[in-house]
Amino acid sequence: MCVRGREMSDTKSNNPVPNFYRASAEDFKKIPGSPIAYWVSNRILSLFDNPLIGDNFVGKEGVGTRNDNLFLRFFWEVSYIKIGREKRWILTDKAGDYRRWYMGCFYVMDWENDGHRIKNYRDEEGILKSRPQNIQYLFKEGITWGKVGSGKTSFRWRPVGFGFNDAAPTLFGKDIFSILPQLNSKLLAYLVAIKGETLNVTTGAITELPLLQNLVENYKLDFNKMASSIINISKTDWDSYETSWDFTTLPLVSPEYLTPTIEASYQKLRTHWQEMTKEMLSLEEENNKIFIEAYGLQDELTPDVPLSEITLTCNPHYRYDANKPEEELEGLLRTDTIKELISYAVGCMVGRYSLDTPGLILANQGETVDDYLSQIPQPSFKPDDDNIIPVLDDEYFTDDIVFRFKDFLKVVFGEKTLSQNLDYIAQALTGKSTSSPEKVIRDYFSRDFFKDHVQRYKKRPIYWMFSSGKQQGFNALVYMHRYNKTTLAKMRTDYLLELEAKLDAELTALNEDPVKNKARISKIKKQVDEMKTWDELLNNKALALIEIDLDDGVVVNYAKFEGLVRAI
Repeated sequence: MCVRGREMSDTKSNNPVPNFYRASAEDFKKIPGSPIAYWVSNRILSLFDNPLIGDNFVGKEGVGTRNDNLFLRFFWEVSYIKIGREKRWILTDKAGDYRRWYMGCFYVMDWENDGHRIKNYRDEEGILKSRPQNIQYLFKEGITWGKVGSGKTSFRWRPVGFGFNDAAPTLFGKDIFSILPQLNSKLLAYLVAIKGETLNVTTGAITELPLLQNLVENYKLDFNKMASSIINISKTDWDSYETSWDFTTLPLVSPEYLTPTIEASYQKLRTHWQEMTKEMLSLEEENNKIFIEAYGLQDELTPDVPLSEITLTCNPHYRYDANKPEEELEGLLRTDTIKELISYAVGCMVGRYSLDTPGLILANQGETVDDYLSQIPQPSFKPDDDNIIPVLDDEYFTDDIVFRFKDFLKVVFGEKTLSQNLDYIAQALTGKSTSSPEKVIRDYFSRDFFKDHVQRYKKRPIYWMFSSGKQQGFNALVYMHRYNKTTLAKMRTDYLLELEAKLDAELTALNEDPVKNKARISKIKKQVDEMKTWDELLNNKALALIEIDLDDGVVVNYAKFEGLVRAI
């Protein structure tokens, strides 16, 4: 039961005493659950004379594994070829943050042999711990939302072919598309608030709301068209980021926006994002207007939607704190877009992506550059041969990460604008101009790239930073899907020991003028000492010929290299 108070226009004249209301007990019964919402207008009450959503659609909660760490992974943790029906892992909806209309699935669930492991997950006494419920609804199209809310409801279309978790309750039924505009309307949010169920939005909380049947029938074609238009915008936005299952290529480097300079390319892309946001805002407000006007609720609701509720990642008012100044929001978006460019470039360096073919290329355990070349025989930007990319103070190796990044920029944007593009990247990363853009970029790779990667991939990184420690003497990125048991030995012999020899030679040269080079000499000595200590552990791990199994996930596999890799 909930108690709320607010003067209402259509009963105000019947209240001789301020804040005193008369309401029939029968009116409370009209709203399922009978909340004490005495302030609700007669127009709102009359909505509950319609059939309920549950009369036409069924609401179900999905599989409760009761041990998500054991049975769930992010899709990027496992081999691509093992994801799909009749395979080890199925893409699975586990709800997520506040986002309306469309949000792809991050997770995969162990459903090998029709979910045998989950269905037989028992305690020591043999009692079933999991809840493999409603499995007949797996892989069906539906409308889903987050069970645990934040005061705002957000409903999303989920296409055919996905599983769903108990945290992602879902509506199923015929013509499910047509109800999505109602669910994402301000009117629906208002009705949910009346029932007082904004923090725990169960299937019952939704199925007990009125289905505005007459309106749906009158506007069905418009609603289907409207839902399709908004979903297309939302899905395009979602798939623009590499943590989307349907990501194909980075928009910044796609032909529609690509120019010789990153700055001009970004401006074209930013204009497009603004148009997307504006179109979605217009559609959402039109959707609200239809419901409000059809039921004569203009005195109670407005169709306006704040920019912060246009749930597109490309919309900085939603992505960040909307209270920040416009200039700061634009700066945050530009910085993150440049970091996404850098991340995509690293993906191309290791062969996960290619500039020549959309989508994932090397995404299965133990794949090599030969597997890449079998798909793309003449790449415009070839991936690293040995899957070990040094991240060091200088270009000590030909596959140095900054050297490779500059090659990437030359291939994508052209060699003539390299200097201009490096300046723009450095300025976006720091927020100011610099006389040493390459140093800024090198510092970003060594200090911040892995931190950003861990955040982007939700603490399940796929590019692992092997590091000798705080002195930053030796760092190297390894793509986990291409790792094999000889990777560490190769890292030691071809990179670590080789770097130590080069630093020893540099020390000899610097000692010709020890006073002038005092700071550099001190730094190198500390780095070499750190590297020699680290080498003992690296050698031991290399001799152990450690193998990994991607099905175990990042947490289990990453722990095998403790002391060699940066902490997550």
